[in-house]
Amino acid sequence: MSGTGRAVFYHLTRSSLEETLLMILSRAGEAGWSVMVRGRDRAVMETLDARLWVAAGDDGFLPHGLEGGPQDADQPILLGTGALPAAARGLVLIDGAEASPQEARPLERVWVLFNGGDEGEVVAARGLWTRLTAGGLAAQYWTEESGRWAMKVEKAGSPA
Repeated sequence: MSGTGRAVFYHLTRSSLEETLLMILSRAGEAGWSVMVRGRDRAVMETLDARLWVAAGDDGFLPHGLEGGPQDADQPILLGTGALPAAARGLVLIDGAEASPQEARPLERVWVLFNGGDEGEVVAARGLWTRLTAGGLAAQYWTEESGRWAMKVEKAGSPA
């Protein structure tokens, strides 16, 4: 695995979590990356699992599985609350889930999706930005305040 240690923060104010996840996961799939979507609550992940099957629509198929099955290591997209699968090249953090710089650095990408209407999630995202960039990761902050996703801040990575 030859990651770039880049964290990309998406400040959700218009798009739903599912819409943004579909965008990210589709692109990661096109790149051939295996991705884990990590949350903090099993019930939230189960709900997201059901929503992603519907959200992909009739034209789309987003192959994924919920953590805890016999094929976890083989899932192109694994939804869960636990450890990152060895083959994962990307990690999506939702619902205030965390990753350390050491865990994130070898990955191609870490995406942090946070609800702009939830002050707790905003504060948690700011703290995670500080920890990941202090750990040497490059980071980008994207917002959709203008109606389209636009990068507002970029910080270069550095040796940790």
